[in-house]
Amino acid sequence: MDTEHNRTQDRAGIQVIERAAKVLNAVERSPEGLSLGEIAKEVDLARSTVQRIVAALTDVGFLIAASPSARVRLGPAILRLAASAETDVSKTLHPMLISLSKETEETVDLAMHRGADMVFMDQVQGRGRLVAISAVGERFPVHCTANGKAVLSLMPDNEARAVIEKSLRAHPDHPVKDMKKLLAEIEEAKESRLAYDRGEHAPDIGAVGIAICDPFGRYLAISIPAPIRRFSQKQRLYGELLLEYRARITKTLNC
Repeated sequence: MDTEHNRTQDRAGIQVIERAAKVLNAVERSPEGLSLGEIAKEVDLARSTVQRIVAALTDVGFLIAASPSARVRLGPAILRLAASAETDVSKTLHPMLISLSKETEETVDLAMHRGADMVFMDQVQGRGRLVAISAVGERFPVHCTANGKAVLSLMPDNEARAVIEKSLRAHPDHPVKDMKKLLAEIEEAKESRLAYDRGEHAPDIGAVGIAICDPFGRYLAISIPAPIRRFSQKQRLYGELLLEYRARITKTLNC
């Protein structure tokens, strides 16, 4: 009898954690903050349930008020945890980035999806005379980059389309000339696990990327950019190596 009661309590506790995680994920996708009603719609829960969860998360600093109109955004406590987790992931994956860069002699980037952007977390510079370089912390569009398209391929279709629209608004200098072509590329990436940027973000640079969803629910991507001529000649090799490393990364991160 007690055992069954304990199991019921355990299931209830797990459900609370899952719901809290959904709320945090919904708010994380909207840096400007969300109202209780917007959160309830995002996570498909009753507003009263969301109100209780938000109150509890606010008490421990995971959420804070974003505006006088009752919108909330991520708080300092969860941001500190996220920063610590990001550092740990970067440290864990850095040796693999070094190894991949040595094999290809190209620059290798690690980026994380945030809203309309892919934010560069780490980079190992290639050893060739002419290589592609981006600064850590730099933000690239999601919709026209190899790492961004790889991330989009992991998302449900409605979420991917919303992120594309957000990326287009944030990066008007990079319009999409053919939306059907972009969506078709994302569909292909769902099957192949590889996404490409053939001079779309920068005319003289090509790139191939892979993406994963880590144990924290964050989208991470590793990409290999290179001068377009060399990239055109070696993109198949780069893609094959990225797939090998993707398998190693998912095993290492248990995701």
